[in-house]
Amino acid sequence: MSTATVTGTSGEDRSDYTRDESRAIRQRSLRLLGSLVSPLRWQLVLAAVVLVVSTALRVLGPALIAYGINTALPAVLDEMNWMPTIGVVVVFLVSGIGGAALIGWYVVVAARLTQAVMLDLRKRIFLHTQRLSLEFHESYTSGRIISRQTSDLDSIRELLDGGLNELVSGVLYGAFTLIALFFLDWQSGVILLVMGFPLYLLMRWFYSRSQAVYRESRVVSAKVIVKFVETMTGIRAVKAFNKEQRNDDEFGELSSQYRDVNMRSIKLFGTFEPGLMAVASVTVALVLLWGGWRVIDGTIAVGTLAVVLYVRNFFAPLQEVAFFLNSYQSATAALEKVSGVLEEQPSVPDPRDPVDLWKARGHIEFRDVTFGYAEGRTILPHFSLDIPAGQTVALVGTTGAGKSTLAKLVSRFYDPSRGSVSLDGVDLRLLHPKDLRRAIVMVTQEAYLFSGTVADNIALGKPDATLDEIKSAARAVGADAFIEALPDGYATDVNKRGGRVSAGQRQLISFARAFLADPAVLILDEATASLDIPSERQIQDALQTLLADRTAIIIAHRLSTVAIADRVLVMEHGEIIEDDAPDELIGGTGKFAQLHAAWRESLV
Repeated sequence: MSTATVTGTSGEDRSDYTRDESRAIRQRSLRLLGSLVSPLRWQLVLAAVVLVVSTALRVLGPALIAYGINTALPAVLDEMNWMPTIGVVVVFLVSGIGGAALIGWYVVVAARLTQAVMLDLRKRIFLHTQRLSLEFHESYTSGRIISRQTSDLDSIRELLDGGLNELVSGVLYGAFTLIALFFLDWQSGVILLVMGFPLYLLMRWFYSRSQAVYRESRVVSAKVIVKFVETMTGIRAVKAFNKEQRNDDEFGELSSQYRDVNMRSIKLFGTFEPGLMAVASVTVALVLLWGGWRVIDGTIAVGTLAVVLYVRNFFAPLQEVAFFLNSYQSATAALEKVSGVLEEQPSVPDPRDPVDLWKARGHIEFRDVTFGYAEGRTILPHFSLDIPAGQTVALVGTTGAGKSTLAKLVSRFYDPSRGSVSLDGVDLRLLHPKDLRRAIVMVTQEAYLFSGTVADNIALGKPDATLDEIKSAARAVGADAFIEALPDGYATDVNKRGGRVSAGQRQLISFARAFLADPAVLILDEATASLDIPSERQIQDALQTLLADRTAIIIAHRLSTVAIADRVLVMEHGEIIEDDAPDELIGGTGKFAQLHAAWRESLV
């Protein structure tokens, strides 16, 4: 039987895994858990020792009571000998106080372990998802990533914080209680073992049913988060297309599913807890009946009936174990998804032996490149292109022609399926990542501003830039005037009231950010689309000045932006159908001339 491959299963929230897939996912989750706790093994040993000793001290109670009734009390009544009684009282107090103190210590040690594991896991998810390639982020919705970092981590924390403690404590307490029971009265121990069979069936039923319910719960929970995040992220489109009612209906349906699956889990507990109480009550009754019969018969002393306390204590932690199963099912499903994300590998990996390129000139070359986002869907077939250093190239063409794909390959957001893309003769796949990101910068239509000041956002690519350098970059793109007009100028927080900027202003800030970074290759992917005509004209001179000493690739539907290019490439179906200077193409009869004529007519 072949084992199913589970690489990439994190991209889907599923509950219908095959047996081989489930086994592989469990192994993956255990590897992750092992890597998290391995550095903390000595703290784990300390916690285990403290828990074992504290549990042993707690188990002494009924045995001391039996000794007191059977031995210490008769010594007082018959011989007025108080020493056994004093001894029992002292040992009882010491064991009780010592056990309580050790439990308190264990809680602190376990909490430190939990927080250390959660800190490591939270950082791993954040760092790893940042390191993953653009392909992952374009296919894995932001809602699912948020779910991994929030609700899934909360489930794992609950397991480590309380559920695991309850399990270990309950199992140890039950084991020590059973041992003590056999030492005190082996016949009562046999009764308990016999009643362990229906107890086992009950626990097995509860575990198997809750496993399916809680896995389904994690799937539905993720869908609820995804729906909420996507709706709030796209709230403008929601309002523009009057999608509120449809969203209400869809979210209501998902919320109902989440309620129903939670109700099923509650009903499971509603059946399990009475069943556990029934088994415990029958066991205590049988032990008490058989023990009372033997007391009457004179076979055992009346104090030995303290075994009833052991029987009761044996069942008490089982409810904690059930709560652990509750947390365990939820956390297991969460750990599966978290481990799935951490198992994802970058589709654009860093080179093993990177080539340094301290000073890039900006010569870009495509050599027989073939690329597609999916099997059977080729965007660039056998594509070749040479862009000399310092040349400004404009890419035009219809939507889907391959313009943005070309830009993503130059930025090495993706790697070609075949062929190579090189910078100054060095294959981008071999170039040191720091040199690559320093040499090539892309400005897109979506100008994202991070939390912080305007100056912080402009200095994103050059964190050590002085305020004068930041202001110079802003002046170069015509952003200085509106920035100075903000409440705190360059110190204005872009996310606070009064610091909000328009889409065009955000784009100008992103221009300043790119120019301050001073790359050898600058890619403008529809970067002027958010600017109005006056704003676009305002930065034309700045663009010509700033692009003069660097290689530039401009993707634009507005042909006014194309006018500053040295060379225009017209693309169609992943191929270059026209390649010449703008004036030469305008004066011809080709595709660009037609596009330019249509654009001129639209301005009339």
